[in-house]
Amino acid sequence: MLRQALASLTFLAAARPVAAEAPRVITDIAPVHSLVSMVMGDLGSPDLLVTAGASAHSHDLRPSRAAALQEADAVFWIGEELMPWMEGPINNLASDAMVVELLHTDGTKELEFRETVLFGDIDDDHGNEHGHGHNHGHDHGDEDLDPHAWLDPENAITWIGIIADTMTTADPENAEIYLKNAANTVQKITEISNVAHEKLAGKEPRYVVFHDAYQYFEARFSVGALAAISLSDASAPGPARLAEIRENVLAVDVKCALSEPTAKPGLLDLVFEGLDVKVYQVDPLGSAFEPGPALYGQLIQSMTDALANCS
Repeated sequence: MLRQALASLTFLAAARPVAAEAPRVITDIAPVHSLVSMVMGDLGSPDLLVTAGASAHSHDLRPSRAAALQEADAVFWIGEELMPWMEGPINNLASDAMVVELLHTDGTKELEFRETVLFGDIDDDHGNEHGHGHNHGHDHGDEDLDPHAWLDPENAITWIGIIADTMTTADPENAEIYLKNAANTVQKITEISNVAHEKLAGKEPRYVVFHDAYQYFEARFSVGALAAISLSDASAPGPARLAEIRENVLAVDVKCALSEPTAKPGLLDLVFEGLDVKVYQVDPLGSAFEPGPALYGQLIQSMTDALANCS
């Protein structure tokens, strides 16, 4: 009797349709991983190439990550402007995958790379223009683009739609779920952005950043930085640049500085020695937070809180 029951259960289990596996998805940095995670929801989790504490600008691709790229059905990355080292592995290892270069998708607000480290009140040649950027078509020189576009929540909202469309193409059986998750994600990001606008409205933070990675956030919320220690590509500052920045910030009322986990110890001290300047730790990649759906909101909130205290 027991043997017959087990045989019946085995037959029923074999007859039941097996749920299709979610597409294998690769993302480059934690903020993009967070956006894709929200769209995928309970259907699966994307892999992350650049882990906490690593630099996106220069990175060694581990063998395990190379293998994941080779098996990917979809790849979401900012683009070669942020990660020039990744284009080769994608072309060589993920040639069969759906590859989305988010920085160059339709609807993305693009800002030009700032070639100076002095902005706003410090640099009279730029006046207050630095926070406004430009919307371009795609006939520009790609090397002129600042790649840190995820720090504008409006870009994140645009990308959510693109991510959802890509996932529904890769996995049409679950299209309804991806689209529903995307709608919920847009609502969450809109709420986070509205809170940031409220907290920063009327604020005029006087601050310097370690790395010129924040102009998308600056432009969206009208909170322009005064200077950066290193350029958008994270190139190391030399003694002459540090001296120039110190000379100029002495002339303005700098309240605080935004440092990063990858900042070399002592650089900010050289610039602000003897000055009463608060230093806040932020990171455009959100390395202080656990990778996953919540990270993007936590990143925007942390930057908002730091600058709200900087006025």
